Parts: sequence; structure tokens; C-alpha cells
Amino acid sequence: MDPSQALGGPSLALFLAEHYGSVKSRFPAEGRRKWRLRVAELFWSLSPEDKYAYLTTISQNPPSAESIEEADFNTDEDPLDDISDDAPGIGILLRTDYTNEDAWQVFHTRLQDAEAEFAAEVTTEPADDDTNMDADADSEAPSAAQAAASSSTDAGGDSAMEAEDPEDLEEEDNASGTPVFFVVNAASPDERAKLSGISNLAALRLLNDVDARRAPNPPQGTKRIRPPNRLVDHDGWQEVYTGKTLWIYDAKSNEDQCVRLVSQKGAAMYGTAT
Repeated sequence: MDPSQALGGPSLALFLAEHYGSVKSRFPAEGRRKWRLRVAELFWSLSPEDKYAYLTTISQNPPSAESIEEADFNTDEDPLDDISDDAPGIGILLRTDYTNEDAWQVFHTRLQDAEAEFAAEVTTEPADDDTNMDADADSEAPSAAQAAASSSTDAGGDSAMEAEDPEDLEEEDNASGTPVFFVVNAASPDERAKLSGISNLAALRLLNDVDARRAPNPPQGTKRIRPPNRLVDHDGWQEVYTGKTLWIYDAKSNEDQCVRLVSQKGAAMYGTAT
């Protein structure tokens, strides 16, 4: 049996367990996400033979879910946890264009109105409904926030950012209840300069945790892509991200009043990118 058939999801855990501690010791001032990215770079630098050897090892000796959950590479803090993992809402809306404040304010007002409407619908549901509120939020949030209609986009690029003051955001949250989207809207000129034009991949790397999985198998008679691309297929592996769903408000959003849904992983079909 192909060892990859034994893997059901992200599979970098054993490699992280082996290398994460040493990377963390070498770069103590960084955080969890950056340490994971450095380990991922080591993985991508392996030869095809070494990657296959790792595949065989993890297929034969998969780590337990409990050991992964309790590992340092999942429990260590990251500088941006407050606006990602620990933030309210089921998704993160990241503003990356600051050239048209009027357009942003129109969009943000529509988003808040849609979230308030969604919250009102949830609170009026029967208390003994079989579906809990969290499940409702996961399934209904996009339609409840029509102001944040989206188009799916692939990742690509690199950058860095700071977020606006969480206390400012908390005031907005308290005004309308728990938001569907946690809005990251940089306040200072320096923060906006770092955030403006940030790529989808850079946003994922800042607010999600990197991992890797087996890439989908190409259809019979189809060759693997060349040159290898880690976001699609790199020696049979694909870079993926875990964390809250990420939406981007960019320059185009000023015109169409939509945000872009960033893909955390490729689709099941071969050739689709993270």
C-alpha cells in the first residue's frame, strides 16, 4: 500500500517534533508561527528520497492526536495570538488597503449591520433547537454577512504586520455582541505601511499555523507539475495552513465592496493551490 494512503490530514508533526526545539533555541525572540515556518523550510529542502523516507516513517508510526495537541509547536505562544487564535468570531477580516477610507467605512457599516441581523436571528431561535449556536455560526456566517461577500483566492508572497489596538476593537464588539468576523484594521501610519498590500500567503503565515500534507494524486496519465511548487505539489507534498478562516479587504474591495476568502489548502483535485 502507498504509505500516503495512511495519512488523513496535515502530517508535519513528527518533523516538527524533531526540529522545532532546536529552531526555537536558535531564534528565541520569535514566536510559534515563525518557528514552525523555519521548520517547514527545512522540510522543503529535503531531497525527494528523504521526503519519502519521512512519509514511510510517519505512516508506520503516526503520532497520537493527544501528543500533537500538547506539543510545544502547538501550545507555544505567538505574538499575534490575540488577533488570531484568541480573538472572537469564526473568521478574521484583514484590511490590507488604506487608500479609500470612505469605501472602507461603507463596507464596515454594512458588515456590522449584517452581523447584527445574524445575531438577532440566532437569539430568536428556540432554546431546545438541536443545532447549537457554534454550528449555526459556522454554516450561516457567510450568508449572514452579505456585506462581506467574497471570491476565493490562492496564497502567495511574504510580509509582516501589526494590528490595531485590541481595546478599540473590543468597544465595537461590545456594541453589537460577538462578531462573526474579527476585524483587523491597523490604526497607526507605521502599522498601515506594514500591512498595506500584504499578500495572501503572508497573511496566512502571520495568522495561521503552517503544516504539510500529501498532495492529491494526479489523474492517470497526468504528470506532476514542474518545477515543483510547495503550494501545489512539491515531491508529492503540499504546504497547508490551519487556523481561523481568513478574509482580505484589498484595493479591489474599495470598488466591488467584497472581501477575498483565502484558501488554507488546495482542493481535492490535483493541481489546485493553497
